[in-house]
Amino acid sequence: MSELRIVSLIPSATEIVTQLGFGESLVGRSHSCDFPAAVKALPACTAPSFDPNGKSKEIHDRVSELLHRGLSVYDVDVKMLQKLRPTHILTQDQCEVCAASLVDVQKAVAQIIEPQPEVISLKPQVLADLWDDLRRVAISLDPTNGNAIADLTIAQLQGRLQDCLKKVPAKLPQPTVACIEWTDPLMGAGNWVPELVSMAGGHPLFGHVGRHSPWIAWEDLTAADPDLIIVMPCGYDLPEGRQAIKSLDQMPPWQSLKAVKDGRIFVVDGDQYFNRPGPRLVDSLEILAEILHPDECSFGYAMKAWKIY
Repeated sequence: MSELRIVSLIPSATEIVTQLGFGESLVGRSHSCDFPAAVKALPACTAPSFDPNGKSKEIHDRVSELLHRGLSVYDVDVKMLQKLRPTHILTQDQCEVCAASLVDVQKAVAQIIEPQPEVISLKPQVLADLWDDLRRVAISLDPTNGNAIADLTIAQLQGRLQDCLKKVPAKLPQPTVACIEWTDPLMGAGNWVPELVSMAGGHPLFGHVGRHSPWIAWEDLTAADPDLIIVMPCGYDLPEGRQAIKSLDQMPPWQSLKAVKDGRIFVVDGDQYFNRPGPRLVDSLEILAEILHPDECSFGYAMKAWKIY
């Protein structure tokens, strides 16, 4: 088998490659790949084509303008790819806002001299897609042993998942939970997040399993009046998430919500966990279990990956 030279252009794929044991074959990454920490030493092959700094509304408007004009949200560094000579490039076609799109990657690959790398595009929408992605990546990287590697990795992750579920009490009625993926404008969390909330013993509002994250009208949020609100802005770490909530504090409907009055507003590290459909979705479930069942579930994430606002 020829030497593997892997470039991952999305953080979740980087974590999948590492979890499968192919981390030493990574030669390039996206600008946002940062886990495990060692990958930050690799050259970045993408960059945002907009200013990613500023308030939530400002970032939303910049990205929306690019999409409206039919422009790419991220730039792919073709010269760097040519220099790295990857055998495999991992990307995604799940969200054109989160990372370089499949179309952008295909255009870049078309400019690379032969032999052209194999492009593996991931499109996870539910938790089961993670297991499928692990297997597909493993087989693509090692056709001979990929299935066995995937079996072992998936068994380890599912074992942790089952251990978590055993600790989750069957409490009824389930608390209603609104997961906020963007604060201005308001967006709920879809795809795998509602599934994780249900598994952790909550009743998810707004987002639907396997469907893209929906925009939320303020009147719908106040009408639902959730028991808990978990803020997990896409691409934001814990301090940035706490800062984003301050914009919600300025909205009169926010102060009328039951969860606000009861002090049941939580902020999580969305960037490292919930926004990344990789192996740490299991960690995300454990975080939700800690939030919803603090007396029964303790995995050590409190104050590190989530806080009460």
